[in-house]
Amino acid sequence: MPLLNSLFSGVSGLRNHQSMMDVISNNISNVNTIGYKGSRVTFSDTFNRIVRYGSNPSKDTGGINSFQVGLGMRINTVDRTWNQGTFEGTGVTTDLALQGPGLFILESNGERYFTRAGAFIFDADGRLVNSQNGAIVQGKVANQEGIIPPGNYLEDIKIDSNMRLPAVATSRISWGGNLNSASSLTRSENYLQTGNINSALANGESVTDSNTVYDENGNSYTFSVTYTKTADNTYNMEYRLTNSNGNVVLGPTTATVVFDGTTGQLLTVNGNPPANIPIQDATLGINFTFNMTGITQNNATSTLASTVDSNRKPTIVTGSVTVFDSLGNPHILTLRFTKIDNNSWRWSASVPESSGGLSGNIGNITFNPDGSINSISPNPPVLTFTPNGGASAQNIILNLGENFSGITQTSANSVVSALSQDGSAAATLSNLSIDKYGYIVGVFSNGQSRKLAQIMVATFPNLNGLLSVGENLFAVSANTGDPLIAEPGESTGTTIQSGALEQSNVDLSEEFTRMIVSQRGFQASARVVTVSDTLLQEITNLVR
Repeated sequence: MPLLNSLFSGVSGLRNHQSMMDVISNNISNVNTIGYKGSRVTFSDTFNRIVRYGSNPSKDTGGINSFQVGLGMRINTVDRTWNQGTFEGTGVTTDLALQGPGLFILESNGERYFTRAGAFIFDADGRLVNSQNGAIVQGKVANQEGIIPPGNYLEDIKIDSNMRLPAVATSRISWGGNLNSASSLTRSENYLQTGNINSALANGESVTDSNTVYDENGNSYTFSVTYTKTADNTYNMEYRLTNSNGNVVLGPTTATVVFDGTTGQLLTVNGNPPANIPIQDATLGINFTFNMTGITQNNATSTLASTVDSNRKPTIVTGSVTVFDSLGNPHILTLRFTKIDNNSWRWSASVPESSGGLSGNIGNITFNPDGSINSISPNPPVLTFTPNGGASAQNIILNLGENFSGITQTSANSVVSALSQDGSAAATLSNLSIDKYGYIVGVFSNGQSRKLAQIMVATFPNLNGLLSVGENLFAVSANTGDPLIAEPGESTGTTIQSGALEQSNVDLSEEFTRMIVSQRGFQASARVVTVSDTLLQEITNLVR
């Protein structure tokens, strides 16, 4: 009976709008499900009954269209929308959100799954797992040197929480900075003595003056001059140089000094007219002149005094760095630069006596007129450090730079510092971080960091071909295409945000609108069934 077609059409509308409502209700119920992607329903009509076939136009008549009556509707597709969800910050390092089309790769009981939900934790064995079902996150694990292997071979992400780094002895230090080209020489150049010796001193009484002088390496010494009266107007002058430990390293040297009894002026030194006395020792790097020609002798109070290089400060530029021995013990190494001539400096390295011995620790560096490095000797500088405490002897290369890199000499202020050193103490894993490219980076107690693993992601030619298997997991199907497994970044168009979770992309306002549309479609289909039933009732009543 033709009226039955309208009944069946109405029933198809009821049934399929109910399915639409099922999808809407599922979307709304998952509005707070992390990583959830909403679905939508599309409809299509079913077969149409042909009432009359059309005909072609002829010479005398026009063409006639076909007459068709539809037989209802059906569900065309249930599509998942893969629009990006918003991020909610959690502050938990292992909470990960994906920006882009990729999916995390998980394995559970030998089966591979994919997900957008990144609520992960480390389990008791150090594996990064889905906190809900224990599925293990897949990626690549670094070797002992912190190198991530190439390719896309997948393995369980596993981090040993008790990981330790062995001590690494320092073998190379890079330095940078500037030495002021206008700096004065480091070594003392002039020792000027002034003042008066009281002529009333008795024979055997003495007057002493001393001051600090410096060698080419910036080491300080005490230069002492003593005048001992031996006769009227005659003195035995003795001068000596002592180091910081109080040991005499130069002298004592004695000379006879005679003054004019009337004018008090200095007459002779060892029988010769007074003149500057050179104080030199090439081994020590000492080279200055002793000028005592201004000393007088009269009945005034003894007032001997001295100035060294007009009281200027010696040019000593230092920088320090902590280096490590093979046991991980720290030692302070100091690099010192002293100016020995125009465009020429001496470098020297030292460690405290309590740390051990250091050899090969002195050399020169010269500069070109433009301030760039001309030469370094030895090149490269190699220190031999023999630490105390049982650690192995080690060679340390000093990288002072070349051309305009490293150390320069310009008119800028002098400052030298260590840019890097490759040693470290033994350390334990103290913290983890995950960057946008999926690298899990371990931060150790010595301040160093090392890549421990990398999380991989997968993209598909057809995301809608994935099958939802519950628990925010998807599995491949025949129509997903082959997955592209690669690192986060440009190749996948996907990056990772640590400390955040991707929220559901369900739009409640849109879902409520669809709910109204579904409700009206259901009501209209129900009305069709009701009216069709009334018409059938009227036909039945014709036999009365």
